[in-house]
Amino acid sequence: MQFSNRILDFYFSLPKDFDPPNGVEIIYPYDKLETRRVMEAFYIKYYSDTHPRTLLFGINPGRHGAGLTGVGFTDPILMEEKCGIVNTLEKRSELSANFICEVVDAYGGPEAFYGNFLFTTVLPFGLLRGGKNYNYYDDKETLHCFEPLIVESIRKQMTYPGVSRRIATVGQGKNHAYLQALNKRYDFFDSIEVLPHPRWVMQYRRKEKQKYIGVYLEVLKQLRACEDG
Repeated sequence: MQFSNRILDFYFSLPKDFDPPNGVEIIYPYDKLETRRVMEAFYIKYYSDTHPRTLLFGINPGRHGAGLTGVGFTDPILMEEKCGIVNTLEKRSELSANFICEVVDAYGGPEAFYGNFLFTTVLPFGLLRGGKNYNYYDDKETLHCFEPLIVESIRKQMTYPGVSRRIATVGQGKNHAYLQALNKRYDFFDSIEVLPHPRWVMQYRRKEKQKYIGVYLEVLKQLRACEDG
């Protein structure tokens, strides 16, 4: 089965009957017709093959990025401008998506990048609290609520055809620490590389953006060198 089919089957079969605690709400974009159409167009365009991929694990989708497009580290504007997928989604620009777009371009463009890598997230749908993005690890009760889904989601994605057991986490702090702890329990991965989170770069290190694009390229090329022999 092609990568695109496995990815779409994964997202379109996710459960959504959760009742998270502490006023947390779920961003569940996968049953919206335009989001599903955009996802199908994107994954069919870049993943209609059985070429091995390396997974890059973000935290959970944000409301202005993958919470709209259904595709990690994209936004509706870049989906049109860079991927050629015209859409009627609300045209919001997203900081992390803009940084990743520059990384993709520096790597050689969408075909080269997505031919080797797949952005995913530890929790496959977004969270809100008080109208703002919320992370799955921000309180223990929320993490406990979603941990069975997180474990099952990672397990399913690690069965994609030829997927590498060497991954990267997008985020140097709690996301990385949680994946490390989870891996000790379940042995999902052989190794976990670390990438700085794009939002952190764009908010606090924007003047050094080119430096961090270089950090990404170095880690990504190391990951692929191991796979390509």
